Amino acid sequence: MSKNNTQQPPEPHPALRLLEGLVGTWSISGRTLDSKTDNVSALTVFKWLPGEFFLKQNFEADFMGMKIQSLELIYYNPENDTYPSLVYSNLAGIPIPYRYDVRGKDVIITTDLAGGAKMTGKISEDGNTFSGGWRPNPGKEDFGNVAYDFVGTRVQ
Repeated sequence: MSKNNTQQPPEPHPALRLLEGLVGTWSISGRTLDSKTDNVSALTVFKWLPGEFFLKQNFEADFMGMKIQSLELIYYNPENDTYPSLVYSNLAGIPIPYRYDVRGKDVIITTDLAGGAKMTGKISEDGNTFSGGWRPNPGKEDFGNVAYDFVGTRVQ
């Protein structure tokens, strides 16, 4: 066997590049739809794991006085052209599944948990802000599934 027959590791799917706009550190503020003042604040960091097959999100928030911490791993599924993820949170003893749909600067995140919900957001043209809103499916609003709007500002 010659030295030129060494195996190369696989390359990440090119569709993963669409997640690149999320990479960085974001400061987030927002409010639930029933509030006249901001009652949501968060810091989130998106970073590639080695090999760049998975995007990791570390998230810390104060959501109406409730402290939330989570770790999320996002990957690309070429069979349905989506970005499934699992969130490991201090609020649940099981991973919570989500699906990302990224089209240019538009980002939609959905979950079927707790009756389902959807986040619709947009990254600004300069890539330094991300804004949107989280909406539970109609009739599925509860303590763990609250509608809110937010703006994220890139800090790194």
